[in-house]
Amino acid sequence: MPGKHFDDLQISQVIKHSNGRTVTEMDNVLFSALTMNTQPLHLNEDFASRTEFGQRIVNGLFTLALATGLTVADLTEGTIVANLGYETVRHPHPLFHGDTLYVETEVLDKRESHSRPNAGIVRFRHTGRNQHGIVVVEFERTALMLKREA
Repeated sequence: MPGKHFDDLQISQVIKHSNGRTVTEMDNVLFSALTMNTQPLHLNEDFASRTEFGQRIVNGLFTLALATGLTVADLTEGTIVANLGYETVRHPHPLFHGDTLYVETEVLDKRESHSRPNAGIVRFRHTGRNQHGIVVVEFERTALMLKREA
């Protein structure tokens, strides 16, 4: 599997994920509908045009989920046991339809698991930027990661 194991990760290591994803109107509307989020900032162009943003903004939970997903191929594909938590989620700038999201990950901390000798706990900081380099999401995530077999 292409994911990194607990042993492969070093504190302060930075991983620049090469995959980017352009967000479409359909992505935003479908995600909002699936999650029953009726916020007019996401769904009503007329309403959103009269806000400080001047247009609809992408659902922040979709942005968070997409940022996490963009890290999987390089980081956790086949090597994660479970996500343990998401913390300190910030959306300093909105993501708009047509923006492309890129993500960078920093390893903040890691430790052995007390209950699972085949795994360790890693804390990541993920930073998502649009195509202009503007930060649109930042968050920390803690994950239980498999160790390499002896």
